[in-house]
Amino acid sequence: MEVILKQDVEHLGFKDDLVSVKNGYGRNYLIPNGLATMATASAKKVLEETLRQRAHKEKSIVDAANKTAEALKGLELKIPAKTGGGDKLFGSITTVDLAAAFQKEGHEIDKKYIAIQGGTVKRTGPYNAQVRLHREVVVDFPFEVIAEQK
Repeated sequence: MEVILKQDVEHLGFKDDLVSVKNGYGRNYLIPNGLATMATASAKKVLEETLRQRAHKEKSIVDAANKTAEALKGLELKIPAKTGGGDKLFGSITTVDLAAAFQKEGHEIDKKYIAIQGGTVKRTGPYNAQVRLHREVVVDFPFEVIAEQK
């Protein structure tokens, strides 16, 4: 079954992509939740026209994403967190905490576009995250978790 995605769907595709999925996944999850529409002949024509119009605007969007990527590469992010004995954290550092830290530095990045490599962060030290600014622009970003000063 072919569907046209209305939103970015993790591990499947980006908005306005034409993807092939199993019938049950399309009919029971993607379409009822408003994530996709059926890829009929008329919907495909509308999609082609939308993509043609968007191609003109796309270059400026990619340039802005590249500019933000360069700014992020020069940024050294240190996230303070409460620690227990040694280097163990109370709780963990998540993408929400990273998004808040980016916002303090003046970069508005949604938490769903941030992925911490290696899963959860439960100790102090250096870590890496991937920030997806655009479907073509992905930045590997190092950050450090430090013990909060009491």
